[in-house]
Amino acid sequence: MPGSATEPMSTPGRGRARTAAGAAACAALLLPLLGAAPPAKAAAAGGSGRLQQAFTSASAQYHVPLSVLLGVSYLQSRWDGHGGAPSVSGGYGPMHLTDAHTALARASHHSEGTEDPRGDGARPALRPAAPDASAGVPADSALPGRLKTLPEAAGLTGLPAERLRADAAANVAGGAALLAAAQRRLGEPLSADPADWYGAVARFSGADDSATAAAYANDVYDVIRSGERRTTDAGQRMVLAARPGLAPDTAQLARTGLRQVSRSGTECPASVSCEWIPAPYQQFGTDDYGNHDVGDRPRSERIRYIVIHDTEGSWDGVINLVQDPTYVSWNYTLRSTDGHIAQHVKAKDVAWHAGNWYMNATSIGLEHEGFLAAPDAWYTEAMYRSSARLVKYLAGKYDIPLDRQHILGHDTVPGPTTGTIPGMHTDPGPYWDWRHYFELLDHPFRATAGRGGGLVTIRPDYASNQPEYTGCTTAGAPCAAHGSSEVRLYSRPDTSSPLIKDIGLRPDGGDSTADVNDVASRVETGQQYAVAGRQGDWTAIWYLGQKAWFLNPAERPTAVNAAGLVVTPKTGADSVPVYGRAYPEKEAYPAGVPVQSVSPLPYTLLAGQEYAIGDAVPGEYLYSVTFTTDSHRVVVGKDRYYEIQFGHRVAFVRAADVRVRSSRG
Repeated sequence: MPGSATEPMSTPGRGRARTAAGAAACAALLLPLLGAAPPAKAAAAGGSGRLQQAFTSASAQYHVPLSVLLGVSYLQSRWDGHGGAPSVSGGYGPMHLTDAHTALARASHHSEGTEDPRGDGARPALRPAAPDASAGVPADSALPGRLKTLPEAAGLTGLPAERLRADAAANVAGGAALLAAAQRRLGEPLSADPADWYGAVARFSGADDSATAAAYANDVYDVIRSGERRTTDAGQRMVLAARPGLAPDTAQLARTGLRQVSRSGTECPASVSCEWIPAPYQQFGTDDYGNHDVGDRPRSERIRYIVIHDTEGSWDGVINLVQDPTYVSWNYTLRSTDGHIAQHVKAKDVAWHAGNWYMNATSIGLEHEGFLAAPDAWYTEAMYRSSARLVKYLAGKYDIPLDRQHILGHDTVPGPTTGTIPGMHTDPGPYWDWRHYFELLDHPFRATAGRGGGLVTIRPDYASNQPEYTGCTTAGAPCAAHGSSEVRLYSRPDTSSPLIKDIGLRPDGGDSTADVNDVASRVETGQQYAVAGRQGDWTAIWYLGQKAWFLNPAERPTAVNAAGLVVTPKTGADSVPVYGRAYPEKEAYPAGVPVQSVSPLPYTLLAGQEYAIGDAVPGEYLYSVTFTTDSHRVVVGKDRYYEIQFGHRVAFVRAADVRVRSSRG
């Protein structure tokens, strides 16, 4: 990690430095800074040192060590300013100062669309009712402190709230003022030693319990020890110098007065804050129940997948919903402001979250506080890191491979039947940073072969990859330019050619669109596809039974080469069917368990085409449609399936229908 920068000494009594950033600095506000003042050359280069100077000035003005200020900001925003747009919890700027009355009030995504979250045709479809959104944002007195730090910062600095939202320098000053105030409340001196600020950093997290605050503070100090360098969303190259020997005074946590939260009942790693907020298992009348199924995983069924969701709602409302026995469920919820985790359903039990019963029965669902179609209602670094730690823990415990064929977005879960495809959900969407997420999982996406490997792994540069989307706020209206994990597909190597069509989404043959929720012609970071051709800056892959082209120039690649196993139709077959679930053959079902149809999707895998294998799985069905568990059965057939990356979503093919070979040819 970079640099040998030193901490500037805080000098009490220095005059107040208010750097007016203006519109240009509003873009610059988003990004990070060095562990020391930038060199004059950097400061002169297009204003690249403005944000650094803002941190340096705020550090001196409020007597907060620069490394502490930078470390906290990195955990909040990775030093990005998001163009002045608020996060999902109403946080603004590089310090993520919160003002909940600006936060969006929406219903959870489970209440929208036509998807049945349980996804089992053996039971009537579950259509959760949307919660009453008329209540809006509660009064200030009812809001937790973590959602109103911006008004407090305004009072401490004397700066207007609007300036704290829009001006990077003001926002950084506001964060420094909050840290200094937290230090004073703890009775601690405004020390120049960053080791003396552990308690204040813990309080800055906004957490109301000591475990969450400690997890947050530990992350901040990990960042300070290791150092960071990054080019921000405003294009500034920033560096936080490493302090590898820094040992904070963690005993300060006991003096913060934060409540203790029991981890009892949770299945979480020790490195995250986690509490048990159970989803109710409750019967209604004689033939209905909610909001999950009691199971015996992994003894009864292997847990193969982890599904990443966003809530399309704020923390408090979503937590209320999962405790409603008439609603649906998921296993964990993660909070944006500080990465706090609530577990609702045990891993042994089956939550109703993915819209596909086969996937529900073999997966764990994680909901992240956020909004798909509001790209700048952004995810904090604290939440990304907490989520990655939880996923690594679960993957290790249940032997789940850390790849995009097993760590799925809800948007890559297949529709179980043809009729369900148009209603399947599309979260977390194109603005979830899969590349960064897998770096946090310690499984970064890298080239694993040369051009002859036969596969490609999608891997655009998130910040500079900005496909045009529409419909974020108004149907057909362009979304704000923003980094994305996704790459668009065309029918020919030409951006003016038609987009790839999806007959499952549009049985009438209608055209695909650039709508933010239209996954018909998009591939996503980490997904692997078989190469179908190359032409200049373009690469073709097999996708939904078609040859699909994407722009992949050598100077700015959007994919890297890979190799692995692929499937193709068995010799003599012109095509084979594709499925949205891997169910057993009818002969496998015992008496008392209704046979579930093995119904193909409207797609076919054609001779001459190849698709990357994600896993080999048994034909399996969990029969669980009663409140009492005595009738529950796991049916396992002789049929075997391969999970493949078929389109944007994964799919399944019968092993008997295909042959497997190396992608290298």
